[in-house]
Amino acid sequence: MRSSLSRRGFLAAGSGIAAATALPALSGCSSIAAADSDPDTLLVHTQLGTTAPGSATYTAVVDLFQKENPGLGVKNLVNGDDLAQVYETSRLARKEPDVVMINLYDKTLAWTDVGATVDVKGYLDDWGLRNRVVPAALEAWTDGKGRLRAFPYFATNWPVAFNTTLLDRAGVGAVPTTGDELIGAARKLRGKGIAPVTVGGNDWTGQKLLAQIIQTFLTQEEAQQVYATGDFGGRGAREGIEYFVSLRDAGVFADKAQGLTSDTMTTQYNTQAAAMQSAMSSALAKVPPEVAARTEVGGWPLAPGAAHEKPTIMRSFTLIGFWISPNGTKKLPAVEKFLRFMYRPDVVSRFITESGRDMALVTDTVSKDFPLVAAAQRLGDSVGQVLLPDLYVPPTASQPLITATSTAFTRGTSAASVRSVLESAYRGA
Repeated sequence: MRSSLSRRGFLAAGSGIAAATALPALSGCSSIAAADSDPDTLLVHTQLGTTAPGSATYTAVVDLFQKENPGLGVKNLVNGDDLAQVYETSRLARKEPDVVMINLYDKTLAWTDVGATVDVKGYLDDWGLRNRVVPAALEAWTDGKGRLRAFPYFATNWPVAFNTTLLDRAGVGAVPTTGDELIGAARKLRGKGIAPVTVGGNDWTGQKLLAQIIQTFLTQEEAQQVYATGDFGGRGAREGIEYFVSLRDAGVFADKAQGLTSDTMTTQYNTQAAAMQSAMSSALAKVPPEVAARTEVGGWPLAPGAAHEKPTIMRSFTLIGFWISPNGTKKLPAVEKFLRFMYRPDVVSRFITESGRDMALVTDTVSKDFPLVAAAQRLGDSVGQVLLPDLYVPPTASQPLITATSTAFTRGTSAASVRSVLESAYRGA
């Protein structure tokens, strides 16, 4: 896989321009800017502190950590979707935070390979934390050279949510499990003025659903090859695209899905304007109780001849991990205390019970106040599983694939055109 970051460019000491652009990103608070050189202050770069589920719990457990470790402080640098870019800029100036909390996707796929973060496998073993991690999570976070990119933490299930009350109102007798049933349900729902499947066709949620449907006729091994190379010309990939187009043009997706976002999607489902959504755990956790009580979770309906025996969902163990930076290796005693604390069973349980998060760690705790998250965890072998392609898509193709997704969700776009825009996203990757 070719990185969008050159080894020379990333590891260079950085020009005056690079340093000048990095410093403001870290200097929103003078105490944070100074923390990089303080051995008793751990600087953590995180997305938890925005509106991301788990933010309140994270703030609370960090406060607890500091109370239990007097003299050792934690300063949080909070960013949203721009975290990866901000971190890379700070790394060029050698002012990067000590620990980074982010998912394995797009730019971050290259970090360990170019030295922006370090292999943590030895630390995981030295600190006795390997048995705390779900084996599948360790596999997902390990690169092709055997390096463990980060300490796994958040995971996610990604089923389909069905509002059974809306289905009943439209005369749909049961949750659809086949493509024909889904098309029939969509017609009946539209007859009642209800959007069938809402989806963020203009962002990552649509990209993932499109990938899921394309995999209808692909094994996971075949899907890995397709998404690593961008070759959608094989029979299985072409049939999957054709299946997607048949569903789209039959009115399965909400009107103007090509312009909708993840926020629009969750709003439509949570206000009962739409009957179905493909929803990861964090979205399931946000479904209001009165809607959750009317929701059943399951898999995406299949077409005849599918490579899977049961409707499919996606699962991922790479939603958030703790990455250690080169600066972090200078503060290993502090990093070790922090990660041991975050891996503690009582701390892990708080993210599950208070925030409805799925975890990549071994735990018996159940999300009692987040029934849909718990229901997705219980699906087990009752559904099939397709590949979440994030680990295989070259970083330079990630954003172009979202643009291609919007084109794919535009009604009337032919299957051949959908294939063309998907493959075009890989040019230069």
